[in-house]
Amino acid sequence: MSTTMDQIHHIRDMFYRQDKNISEIASETGLNWKTVKKYVDMEDFNNPSPKPASSEVHESKLDPFKPLIDEWLQADKLAPRKQRHTAKRVFKRLKDEADGFGCSYRLVALYVKQKKEELRLKRTDGYIPLNHHPGEAQSDFGTADFYENDRLHHEAKYLVLSFPYSNGGFLQLNYGENMECLLEGLVAIFEHIGGVPTEIWFDNTRTIVTEIIKGGGRNVTERFQRFCEHYRIKPVFMNPESGWEKGNVENKVGYLRRNELVPAPRFDDLVKENKHLLDRCEIDMQREHYDDDDDRFISKLFEEDKARLLPLPSVPFDTALYTTATTDKYGKFTLDAGKHRYSASPAFCESIVNLKITSSDVIVMDKDMHEVVRHKRLYGNEHERMDWLPYLTYIARKPRSLRNSGIYDMMPQTMQIYMDKCESKERGRVLKVLAELTERTGFASAVRTVDEAVRLNATDPDSLQSLYRRTYADVPLLPPLENKVLLPQQKVIPFRNDLKMLDAALKKGGVSNG
Repeated sequence: MSTTMDQIHHIRDMFYRQDKNISEIASETGLNWKTVKKYVDMEDFNNPSPKPASSEVHESKLDPFKPLIDEWLQADKLAPRKQRHTAKRVFKRLKDEADGFGCSYRLVALYVKQKKEELRLKRTDGYIPLNHHPGEAQSDFGTADFYENDRLHHEAKYLVLSFPYSNGGFLQLNYGENMECLLEGLVAIFEHIGGVPTEIWFDNTRTIVTEIIKGGGRNVTERFQRFCEHYRIKPVFMNPESGWEKGNVENKVGYLRRNELVPAPRFDDLVKENKHLLDRCEIDMQREHYDDDDDRFISKLFEEDKARLLPLPSVPFDTALYTTATTDKYGKFTLDAGKHRYSASPAFCESIVNLKITSSDVIVMDKDMHEVVRHKRLYGNEHERMDWLPYLTYIARKPRSLRNSGIYDMMPQTMQIYMDKCESKERGRVLKVLAELTERTGFASAVRTVDEAVRLNATDPDSLQSLYRRTYADVPLLPPLENKVLLPQQKVIPFRNDLKMLDAALKKGGVSNG
């Protein structure tokens, strides 16, 4: 039996476009592997016996069924992308629903492919204009620098929530891009606008999505599921490598960086700055929409967005992460796959501690969920957060065990030298003083006081306190008197051991001498 051109095309398509090998093609088509190899290698497809071109139009067995296929594919233009006909589905429906149908799947597949291209139903790399309804939003993170208390946060993150219908958008600065940053930022925006978007479009970030499953579904983290259920949000996830699908927020990320974060912001408190940013985003909406025929302001269109928002829930959502950690023999533990290290307390050495983690804090709690110590959360290359107060307070109760406690090894070198010079009976009082100084102005100030004490060889606790007061102005110095004219003049009485002259001088001044 001769091989038709359709079969030859199918063989070559599988080899050159689908990357199947000759054995796989032979197995799938039922042809001998030599036949498959012959047509894969064939370079000359000239007709071996040229004939005059015929004006006849050859009929296809599929012709009677093409109008029905066309009807189904035309209806697909109004259907969701994931609910459109595949060639296999068309073939199955024809078998089930079309009387007299007896064509091959390959014949159906070739026609469906041709018709989809004609109707532009096949996915291409081009950009497709998307329609957005009021109340829908898109979410993404951007990168920017900012200064908080004169400290640079380099390549920190900011969350943007945009509303494509109105082109309104809001941003919130963050230290990083984790679940706590995402949830806290979204909640702050929800509360500012007084409602919740009906659906939010997200990237397939590992913060949210744990797995992209076959057929387009997503497995997401339980916390994110709970968040969406709490606010009744419908999350929509983009197709991989399809950032254009949420182009509104992509553009808004750049726009807000250029207009709100240039130059790099400087402020004292991130929470207050984020509130100011929300207000500034509201002011930014007082401009015309770039693509509105009636030249309406974004703020006017955003009112339509707000009218479709879901109501805020009556119970607030706790965005913190609650987890546990195991401490080492020094009462320390690590997070972020060992990258960041925090102290708990020597009272919790080699034990399990409860943690409450927000975007900015790591809070260590005991078994009854009472706070033990609170740290600023670490990001980037910062390695350790150490709170010395619990350690100094703990060892001050049993100063004789300082050397064997592990606390001594963690102390700065000058503090070790100072403790070595202290008399044993004074060591407990010294440790209490160091704890007091740490509680007042921080461990760094206590260390600087110890450095000065070591320099002056002052090893007793009273001297330590005096040095601290002098260094940190615990007792303010009185300024010198400027106007010397107001000082009373000294009067010299030359009595030269003559008591009568002294008596006379005192009486002259109004003093009675018994």
